Amino acid sequence: MALTPRGDVLRTVMDYLEIESRDSVDRRRDLWRSISDKFIRTADGSYTLRSEAGEAMHTRVGAITEAIEKFVKPTVSGIKDDLRVLDLCSGLGYNTAALLEFTDASSVTVDMVEISAGTMATALIVPSPNPAHKIVKGAYEDFLLSEGLLSLRTSPPAPSGIELRVHCGDARAVVPLLEMEYYDAIFLDAFSPGVSPELYTVEFISLLAGVLKQRGVLATYTSAAPMRAALIEAGFHVGQGPVFGRKSGGTLASLDPRMVRKPLDWRDERMIALSDAGIPYRDPELSADALEIMGRRRVERMSARGVTRISSAVKTPLYLGSEQVEGRTRRRVRRNLSRIGINDPSGPEALYIICLQMDECICGCGEDRPASSRDRVISMRRRLMDLVNLRHLADKAG
Repeated sequence: MALTPRGDVLRTVMDYLEIESRDSVDRRRDLWRSISDKFIRTADGSYTLRSEAGEAMHTRVGAITEAIEKFVKPTVSGIKDDLRVLDLCSGLGYNTAALLEFTDASSVTVDMVEISAGTMATALIVPSPNPAHKIVKGAYEDFLLSEGLLSLRTSPPAPSGIELRVHCGDARAVVPLLEMEYYDAIFLDAFSPGVSPELYTVEFISLLAGVLKQRGVLATYTSAAPMRAALIEAGFHVGQGPVFGRKSGGTLASLDPRMVRKPLDWRDERMIALSDAGIPYRDPELSADALEIMGRRRVERMSARGVTRISSAVKTPLYLGSEQVEGRTRRRVRRNLSRIGINDPSGPEALYIICLQMDECICGCGEDRPASSRDRVISMRRRLMDLVNLRHLADKAG
């Protein structure tokens, strides 16, 4: 089941709009006064709402500012002509509103995908954080009017050169209907992978690779290892996004390595490449619910741990190449490594695996240094499998 904002608020909004439709009287200000205590006012004055699971839709540091800093600036800066954006999980419409306020493009087309009509209706009630949000409200109003869920349009029409196309449904069903290699940017703003993994699977990310231009950029606020692993498996180059309002930065990805300017941290590369934490979510039929997707990954992690992947416990892969491992951690690291055939954290097998992360060769292979995080992750994973396969051959021979 897709994660949506708290149902009591959405039901109240839809009930009010039904009354509005019956008597054709605008009641939205009265409605806001009656439910505003259910919302969180963020530091920049914009409002956000919690999901049914308790996760806030935006950071308290500033919902509209987060949209600008994490989604808009890193993806569309410098585009002056036709700009095409896919806004996934458009929610209250802040990402598109921030885009319209920021861009200097001569024409803008945005496909906004939101699974909940109630969330769109709620966007009509929330005070607009910037002038462009009223354009988003107009697009939502048009959709709700077309569905018979609304009777009044109170927002101005979109200016010439701006086209907002609203899609209400599961993004896994919507994206296959979109034009291939069409978008300059994708905003992937679903709830976190650990809560709602449906839009972070290898299969869904592969759909996004198909609709993004070669030099397009995908942005998401999350830095979760399984999501980044899915991006890499789907063909993306991956890097760090801006840090804003959270402990870590988000993620930027592109099919063109030149569009990813800040590589992943070496620790993130290593955990994705070598540990069971880097096993992505999978949804082969693009129809499973969150529990099934998470359960499938859990089984895959357990079967891979100590067999084809190093255990993620105590972040074991980070100690490869290190002699400074002491006490209980030392024992756990050595035990986790020995399960996969590495006897010494600073021994030749360990150095062989991590060599390509170093500026110069440390294992004697003499190979060229990979140019991107994607290439380093793939190379380290290949080298780990080399050792695993050699171990299997040795066991058979013995």
